Amino acid sequence: MTIIEECKSTNEAIDRMAAHGEALMTRVQTAGRGQRGNTWESEPYKNITMSIMLRPEQLPASRQFELSEAVALGVADLLVGLGIDGVRVKWPNDVYAGDRKICGILIENVVNGNNIGRSIAGIGLNVNQTEFLSGAPNPVSLKQLTGRDYDVCELGEELVRFVLRRVGQDNHSEYRRRLWRGEGKWQWETAEGDIFEAGIEDVLPDGRLVLSGCNRRFAFKEVRPRGFAN
Repeated sequence: MTIIEECKSTNEAIDRMAAHGEALMTRVQTAGRGQRGNTWESEPYKNITMSIMLRPEQLPASRQFELSEAVALGVADLLVGLGIDGVRVKWPNDVYAGDRKICGILIENVVNGNNIGRSIAGIGLNVNQTEFLSGAPNPVSLKQLTGRDYDVCELGEELVRFVLRRVGQDNHSEYRRRLWRGEGKWQWETAEGDIFEAGIEDVLPDGRLVLSGCNRRFAFKEVRPRGFAN
């Protein structure tokens, strides 16, 4: 893993020619990006802000969500190993501790022909930050949960190992088991403002969410649990 002092975004700064498994981590990220244009708040020197280059072998673009599952579960594996309770994945790939967001993931794929040529997995994990100023509704950090300070660089190295162990594996059943609000029925709200009650039936290989009783398959930002932002 390469560690640099500062950059706007590790997803932008990582070498496009980097080999599979190479990672770039910055101590200070000045313009971190989240899903669909959202920003990512990270206090300098306090958190993991990194990108990992993934080059899956013969992964069809139609199954690209397998990478999202692998990265999210790699983060979950790290947190569980640290003794964090209630680790869940909020569709599509935010990682929660209970009902609070501890990690955001931004995956950017490049398609070659019918397959994924490369994938850059950007990971923002809240580690030692204890005050959040962005107005995000439910952030939490490792330090807030455990009262401990962590070596951010050491934890980053460990995180890369956990993610790479997951890549190329069949992770779907574990992803489904770890889904936040993956059991029971909950209120959902569509982008058009429709509100209904449903349970999660499955997540398709392309990442679309299947809810019980619906004839639609929802892409990210088309539906959300009521009261929680995407």
